[in-house]
Amino acid sequence: MAGGKQSPRQKMVNLMYLVFICMLALNMSKEVLAAFGLMNVKMETSNEKTTASNNLFLESLGTKASEDATKYDKLYKDAQKIKSMSQEYYDYLQSLKDGMIEGVEDPTDYQVMDKADYLNGQFFQGDNLAEGGQEFMKRINDYRTNMTKLVPEALQATVKSRFEVGDENGKVEARDGSKQEWISYHYKDFPLIASLTKLTALQADIKSTEEDALKSMLAGELSEQVSLKNFATSLLASKSAFYSGEKYDGKIIISKTDNSSTPVRADLKLDGRKMTEGKDYKLEAGGVKMLIGAGRPGDHKIEGQLFFKQDGEEIPVDVKNTFATISKPNAALIAADKMNVVYRGVANPMSITIPGIADSKVNARATGLKRRQGSSYTMNPGKGREVTISASGTTAEGVKVGPFNSKFRIKDIPRPAGSISKQTGSVKLPRKNLEIATIGALLEDFDFEMNLKVSGFKFKVPGQPTVVVKGNKLNSQAKSALKRAKRGAAVQVFDINAYITNNKGYKLKKVSPVVVEITN
Repeated sequence: MAGGKQSPRQKMVNLMYLVFICMLALNMSKEVLAAFGLMNVKMETSNEKTTASNNLFLESLGTKASEDATKYDKLYKDAQKIKSMSQEYYDYLQSLKDGMIEGVEDPTDYQVMDKADYLNGQFFQGDNLAEGGQEFMKRINDYRTNMTKLVPEALQATVKSRFEVGDENGKVEARDGSKQEWISYHYKDFPLIASLTKLTALQADIKSTEEDALKSMLAGELSEQVSLKNFATSLLASKSAFYSGEKYDGKIIISKTDNSSTPVRADLKLDGRKMTEGKDYKLEAGGVKMLIGAGRPGDHKIEGQLFFKQDGEEIPVDVKNTFATISKPNAALIAADKMNVVYRGVANPMSITIPGIADSKVNARATGLKRRQGSSYTMNPGKGREVTISASGTTAEGVKVGPFNSKFRIKDIPRPAGSISKQTGSVKLPRKNLEIATIGALLEDFDFEMNLKVSGFKFKVPGQPTVVVKGNKLNSQAKSALKRAKRGAAVQVFDINAYITNNKGYKLKKVSPVVVEITN
């Protein structure tokens, strides 16, 4: 275009062509910058939706952990680690993005974000990496390594691929075939909006990894639940007793027996009489354990519903079963619904009968024993270590039988454990959760449902004076001390005063303390 002899007019035309071509190149560059900006906005919107979805998933997993700690507690804790690790790396990338647009007057004007100065200054120092570049590489390497260890094996290759940073020396092959540092290849001398979009893409990879890990972990647990090793067999027949010569119509059935199949409550009736949990039955893995006596000779019917927890809702299952009681005369049946132990301070339910003799003709005696109705009694033992129950009766023909004696050990109610939001021992909680938590007392692995209330406790934050609190929640002084606790500090709740609501006169053993590690 500029070769040969040209007139001044031709030279001017050629110059105008050059200017025009430059303008076209400039306009194309601005359009590309705008495209990067629009892509960045779209990915950020997607990241927000994935974050909300992951949070709901984690919340749902927390609900399942509260319903079935044996099955879901470890899963929930691992999910929390994944969430925490991902959030920390995500926030670091966000801090870089915030710094990149700090001096931009209009963050939506992508066409002005064509400079590479910010990340060039943050990441590079001549031919070497600056402190910021070293930090950037350490963060991505640490996240890849730690996350690979935590996620299920099937997902490990995906995590490594998403956060790959070149070969073992951190290099990639450039377009001209030469070897170049991965960070330089991706971030050196790139327009600001292009680098901003790449960081958002990294954040999208973090959210996708978090989502994939949570779903993969739960899928593995669900597969474990449906495994046949969680099932057992039992016999089901039209009745529980058959006469000699009858045809047995029972069949072997398979049923689930792990903790996920444990009812949360039951509404049952025995021969039309409402049954009571703890006295008549006990909830356990796979169903309900009956604690009742066999009753009078004849057929007995159990009807009602069992309620199972599923996704935070109670699902009812109908119950309609019968059993038969056969008389066995000349023997006494004295049964403690809680084995051969009775507890001081508790109305222990007892069933006392003599087979073949009507309940109204049975007479049972012992210190603290009281008949409720029929064969049902309650035992409130006093002092001592043992109590003997004596039962005698009169047959329909007027013949007296007995007395028959049965001895029971007397125990005190075990030591209650202090609790925070129904967690005992050493727990980890966010500061805000502890601030609003309820301090309680639990009788762990105790066969009776006891309603314990807390009237006061002491609260100790390391480096702060002990606060004496009345009631079962932190007062203003305790909350003020809690605000001064550092992350990771072990906060103590001790000298917990608890009482039985319907037996305030009974002195409980000293309640064990609770130690809370502050997680934020």
